[in-house]
Parts: sequence; C-alpha cells; structure tokens
Amino acid sequence: MALSPTLIAITRKIDRFTDASGVWVAWLNVPMVFAVSYEVFARYLFSAPTIWVYDVTYMLYGAIFMLGAAYALHKGAHIRTDFFFEQWSIRTRAVIDSVAYVVFFFPSLIVFLAIGWEEGWYAFQIGETSEQTPWRPILWPFKMVIPATCALLLIQGVSETIKSLYAARTGLELEHKEKVEV
Repeated sequence: MALSPTLIAITRKIDRFTDASGVWVAWLNVPMVFAVSYEVFARYLFSAPTIWVYDVTYMLYGAIFMLGAAYALHKGAHIRTDFFFEQWSIRTRAVIDSVAYVVFFFPSLIVFLAIGWEEGWYAFQIGETSEQTPWRPILWPFKMVIPATCALLLIQGVSETIKSLYAARTGLELEHKEKVEV
C-alpha cells in the first residue's frame, strides 16, 4: 500500500513546522545565557547579585526543555530500550510504535493538555506569582508552557503515527531516524 500523497504532504508540513518551532525554541538559549552571564559579572565583579536572574533562568530552561520535546520526538532523540527495539524488524517496531501512539501517547497528552491549560488559566486569573525569590514574577506564562508543549507534541505525534502506520503496513521507513548517542 502506498501512502497517499495527501498524508505524505501532511507529514512533511508537520515535520517542517516542528523543525521551525525547534529553531525558535533554541533561540531562548540566548536570553538565558545573557541572564546568567549578567549575574556572574554582577555578583563577582561588582558584588551586586540580582534578585531576578534565578527566576528567569529556571523559567527559560524549563521552557526550552519542555518546548523542545516535539523537536526531539521528530529527530528520534527520546529514550527507548534500544537493546530490544533495534533487534526487531522495521515492521515490528512500527506496529509497536503505532499501538503506543494510539493507546498511550495521544490519550495521556490530551489529559496533560487539559490539566495544564486549567492550571495555566487559573494562574492567569488569580495573578499567581512565584515565591522563590523577592522578585516574585508572574507564573502563568511559565505554566502555559505545559499545554503549549502538549500541543506541539500532539501535532508531531500525528506525523509520527502516520510514519509508523506506513512502516507497519509496508515494512519500509518513510523517514529514518538516526540513532542519537549521548
């Protein structure tokens, strides 16, 4: 069975979107590095530590880590038990992936999206602030990273599911993921 040109086009568009979102998320490293560098200079050269850098860095790092998850899924960088998985045929791996996406991935991300949205919206409504430092920044943008991450993962999950269903049906990979060594 050949994959319909429409499904291939959808998969390619989703993958391009995920690549672009991954690049945009990576740019969040720039303000994080500037904030940390500023703190180091202020603290050690001028003996004037900041009250805001800690909050900025944990929020930016958390956002980078979370929002980069869809990009990592697209590139095959998530952890799996390669010891077994790599020994199986393409078709077997694809069947397992297809079932895992449908049974576990989509339902759990939909639940996380709903709960994350409720938490983020509630934080917005009450004007919740952090109690980590005297700066007390608002928390809703940071809390909204969770539903945004879930949305990005759900979008990329559609592409990955189409690819795994194709491989399960044909025994051919639509996209080969390089093994990422850490």
